[in-house]
Amino acid sequence: MINLRGGVVPVVDMRLKFGLSRTEEGENTCIIITEINVDGEPTLLGALADSVEEVIELGPDKIEPSPRVGTRLDTRFIKGMGRHDDRFLIILDIERVFYGDELEIAQEVQETGAAVEMAEA
Repeated sequence: MINLRGGVVPVVDMRLKFGLSRTEEGENTCIIITEINVDGEPTLLGALADSVEEVIELGPDKIEPSPRVGTRLDTRFIKGMGRHDDRFLIILDIERVFYGDELEIAQEVQETGAAVEMAEA
C-alpha cells in the first residue's frame, strides 16, 4: 500500500504476478499507477516494476493484435503489439493482469478510503 495524494493505493509486485522472484527495491524500482474498471467503477492500482525506460503514447494505428505463437507462450495477458521507432512493444491487458483478489482488495481499499475521507469532513 502507498499513500497517493492522501488516498491509499494497493501495490502489486509484477515479478510475483508473473511467477518470478520478489522485486528487490533499488535505484530504478518504481510504481506505475494505473486505473482499471472494477464493476464499472474506476479503481487505482499500483504495479511495482524493476524499472521504466520510457513513457510513450501510442495511437490505435500503432497497435496490432497479439500474434498467435503456439502453446509455449501464454498470451492471455497481452492486449497487442505496438511499434515505436524500430522496436516492437508488448502491450499488456492490464485489466486481465489484475483480477480476482487484487481487484477485490483495491476496491475495498478505495471504498474504505472514501469512507474515511467522508468521516473526516
